[in-house]
Amino acid sequence: MDSPCIQVCVIDTRSGLCGGCGRTLAEIAAWSTLAPGERHRIMSLLPERRRAAEAAAPAAAGD
Repeated sequence: MDSPCIQVCVIDTRSGLCGGCGRTLAEIAAWSTLAPGERHRIMSLLPERRRAAEAAAPAAAGD
């Protein structure tokens, strides 16, 4: 089964995303039951999610 998991499982409280793979807790929990097409759809979103979370992190740290 395809998975973006890189064994760095830490949920960022600000973004709600895993710091390793970029998935939400709900996506991680449901991963094994999702259809392959849905897993691939989510995986295609992850690079942009991670970029957005990284871009927001410095601004949030200064709040």
